[in-house]
Amino acid sequence: QVQLVESGGGLVQPGGSLRLSCAASGSILRTDDMAWHRQAPGKQRELVAEISSSERTGYADSAKGRFTISRDNAKNTVFLQMNSLKPEDTAVYYCNLVRWGPYRNYWGQGTQVTVSS
Repeated sequence: QVQLVESGGGLVQPGGSLRLSCAASGSILRTDDMAWHRQAPGKQRELVAEISSSERTGYADSAKGRFTISRDNAKNTVFLQMNSLKPEDTAVYYCNLVRWGPYRNYWGQGTQVTVSS
């Protein structure tokens, strides 16, 4: 069983930066795939960024060039560096871990990010 705890959210002005962290209570395996999703009020949850076990990364078009996902397996932590934030980035951000063999899907409780002047 893995528990994920996000931190680093908050209120930031447009153009500002935040760094989200996701700490796993259990060990993050090198074979786990990790991702950040977000959900804005009245909208569906969407994928923001993902990083595979081989550290291949992928980003939503809205995040490309502004967000960077990274992982530190030794510290059981995944990060999302968010730069040039826009009001439309306002959402609850969720950490997600997918484990294979057998399949397991874990979610954190979310951290609020609000971009506003």
